[in-house]
Amino acid sequence: MSSTDLMVDFPEWALATPLSQLAHTAYSLGPSPLLAEATEAETGPLVLAGVLLSLITVYFAAKLGGEICARINLPAVLGELVGGVIVGVSALHLIVFPEGAADPSNSVIMGLIQATSNLQPDALAAVFSGESEVISVLAELGVIILLFEIGLESDLKELIRVGPQAVSVAVVGVVVPFVAGTAGLILLFGVPTIPAIFAGAALTATSIGITAKVLAEMQKLTSKEGQIIIGAAVLDDVLGIIVLAVVASLAKTGEIQILNVVTLIVSAATFLVGAILIGRLLNPFFVGLVDNMQTRGQLILTSLVFAFVLSYIAAAIQLEAILGAFAAGLVLAETSKRKELEEQISPIADMLVPVFFVSVGARTDISVLNPLEPANRPGLIIASFLVVVALIGKVVAGFAIFGQPGINRLAVGVGMVPRGEVGLVFAGVGAASGVLSESLDAAIIVMVIFTTFLAPPLLRLVFDRQSPPESPLEAIPSSPESVEPSQSS
Repeated sequence: MSSTDLMVDFPEWALATPLSQLAHTAYSLGPSPLLAEATEAETGPLVLAGVLLSLITVYFAAKLGGEICARINLPAVLGELVGGVIVGVSALHLIVFPEGAADPSNSVIMGLIQATSNLQPDALAAVFSGESEVISVLAELGVIILLFEIGLESDLKELIRVGPQAVSVAVVGVVVPFVAGTAGLILLFGVPTIPAIFAGAALTATSIGITAKVLAEMQKLTSKEGQIIIGAAVLDDVLGIIVLAVVASLAKTGEIQILNVVTLIVSAATFLVGAILIGRLLNPFFVGLVDNMQTRGQLILTSLVFAFVLSYIAAAIQLEAILGAFAAGLVLAETSKRKELEEQISPIADMLVPVFFVSVGARTDISVLNPLEPANRPGLIIASFLVVVALIGKVVAGFAIFGQPGINRLAVGVGMVPRGEVGLVFAGVGAASGVLSESLDAAIIVMVIFTTFLAPPLLRLVFDRQSPPESPLEAIPSSPESVEPSQSS
């Protein structure tokens, strides 16, 4: 699933930071601008200015965090997430979103814009909303491009070959944490049934974007473990959508609408299978079309059109757009243009994907981890239980693999652990519906934080320590320049 705009309110104690005071002071400057007064018609350029400042912050945080982690043998994506936390709502308040900040005064970037223009509060709020919306859209595009790139680097034949194992991992990884989480909350903490079901459902999620990026960095994407993880994560995404639809309906009406559930299941199966089959039939036409074009960018633009069409169809039938992008990548990976397309998509991914990971970090409010705040303590107690269930529930799923001797089952289970932005969807929907109490909502957010940030280093650790002897799928040169996805079959 894609990143969401759903987080807890920003704590008052954190507003004491100097940068927050700067933003608040700048927001209050009122009639003493450094530049001429801006009218509502001039907010457009100011939205662009805010976006540019935000992108500067995003890229700086992503590269600095990524470089530091790479030098201490940690996945670069972890550095991007941590960089996002530092520049986001938890610390510097550079990248904040309307749902995480009550007003523009909590945004340092908005404070800077206010200091150079005389905007009325409503106009500044419009600039803040516009800038945040653009960054959110760029983040969504980033994860779509990431999944398209992952699809290109995956082996459809191998995905089909490990399909039964991926299904077993996905099903166990959904059922075990859901049942254990729901039952534990009811029996151990006395949580009412519907909120407990909602929290249990949040434990079923898997963030495919985070795991896929780590696997790609480790050059394990084409290993059997990597393909099982990706296949299971895709299925988890579909199952997560179905589970969310069920619990949301249960919370709203008190009953499950069977017709909606069946429709989602049929739509998901039809889309994934149909997109791949039809796409493979159209491959010769695609290659011929590209070869006959005489304008610049014919391959990358034609491929993106195909990817975006499938992403739109997926979104239109209430699935996730990233599923369409992944399916498009799988289809185009079967063409003779695969290597060339991978080379052309990489710069686009380098530009957009960091926006997604930094945004995920920026939305993460780690103030819910502060035990000195009395309001946080009930949530932290429940969160401790949820974190244990979240870790064990997915690790157990890795041991559901059958018929694959010598495979690193622990690595598969750990690869399913990160909840990321997907878990925040459940927390946000639950909080918005009024089903979740403040402590339970905070507990889910704590669980998301821990699983998201623990999974990348744990994944590298279990691969390094417990990898089985190299298989033909993994016989790929270690140099990034010499990696040939076509050798993975």
